[in-house]
Amino acid sequence: MKPPEHIKHETPVSPVKSLFLERIGSEPEAIGYAPGRIEVIGNHTDYNGGEVLGAAVDMGIHVAVGMRSDGLCHFVSAGFEGSVDVPLDAIVPQEGAGKWVNYSLGVARILRDEGFPVNAGFNLADTSTLPSGAGMSSSAAIELATACALSGLFGFELDRAKLAKLGRRAENEFVGMPCGILDQGVSAFGATDHLVHIDCFTEEFRQVPMPAGCQFWIFNSNKKHSLVESQYADRHRECSEAFEILKPASPGSACLAHIDPSVVRSQRDKLGEVCYRRALHVTEENRRVQQAIEALAAGDLSALGKLLTASHESSRTLFENSVPELDFLVEQAISQPGVFGARLTGGGFGGAVMALTDERFAQEDGPQIVEKNFAEKFQVTPTIFHCRAGAGATTV
Repeated sequence: MKPPEHIKHETPVSPVKSLFLERIGSEPEAIGYAPGRIEVIGNHTDYNGGEVLGAAVDMGIHVAVGMRSDGLCHFVSAGFEGSVDVPLDAIVPQEGAGKWVNYSLGVARILRDEGFPVNAGFNLADTSTLPSGAGMSSSAAIELATACALSGLFGFELDRAKLAKLGRRAENEFVGMPCGILDQGVSAFGATDHLVHIDCFTEEFRQVPMPAGCQFWIFNSNKKHSLVESQYADRHRECSEAFEILKPASPGSACLAHIDPSVVRSQRDKLGEVCYRRALHVTEENRRVQQAIEALAAGDLSALGKLLTASHESSRTLFENSVPELDFLVEQAISQPGVFGARLTGGGFGGAVMALTDERFAQEDGPQIVEKNFAEKFQVTPTIFHCRAGAGATTV
């Protein structure tokens, strides 16, 4: 069986220079790049002070910039028609048709707030090879690519940790999305054939080698989600409420992810069913991340895969951020030869499923079988991406 034409496995080759020249009328003066990411395990642990494992992928966003003399920030994108102009000295979140600029605009605002010399208007153009709505964090990619491009344009340096934290501030404070540092941290610290481990409480980052022979396949359900408008904020609030209820029973714990799951079980009546399920997911998921690191160190892909599938089941039943399309993709993937495990990746409520496989999955037509069965059930064809763990954000 021939692979479907829409199965993608590509290293980003940016047409951003051409876009800049076509829409702006000059050559760009600096270009930034940042990859999307796969959340390998650690679903909604990041903003709860827990640990996460992710992989930067070999697809991402390029941002090209050039100086202006009129004090305007002028934005164009391959993904949107028209342009948006915002005065540099009056940067506020945009509404309506122009709100797509808020991720880049927020980075410019945070850089200025922190004293970086973004002191002139600029033109900005972006292009992407990331699938929209697939849970691979295009928002973090454009934030970090913008920061890298502006650092090149205005002549300042950002280390990887600072880059990640700037991107998160832009998303939290300007866009209004209460995310943790998973997406920005993985995009910043990505490395070829490595995963990124983040302790979100201490904000420490390290790269973890991947065992030879494992591959990532992403199945985009094409059920799009938008986290700002979704139930993400509700889950954030429910976790905060659960921690406040649990603190008296675990006084030494500084965040929800540090509480032992046995404490959560003992406080079920006080928590109520919703907060109980959210807290149990977060505390057990944090343990799964730690177990996943042990499995990686041992080269035990079978154990790692079982943890991934257990993570999805917890997302489905306890955190309730899965949907039938994602559940079906997981069921189909893990029934195929060469699949170690599968789970939703990203915030949930739509988006994509990640499968960890070896070469047998492709050799025995696993991607095509999953695609066929999904299309028959939902009358929608999933988009399939075969990804490698790739390099992190950079000024090109």
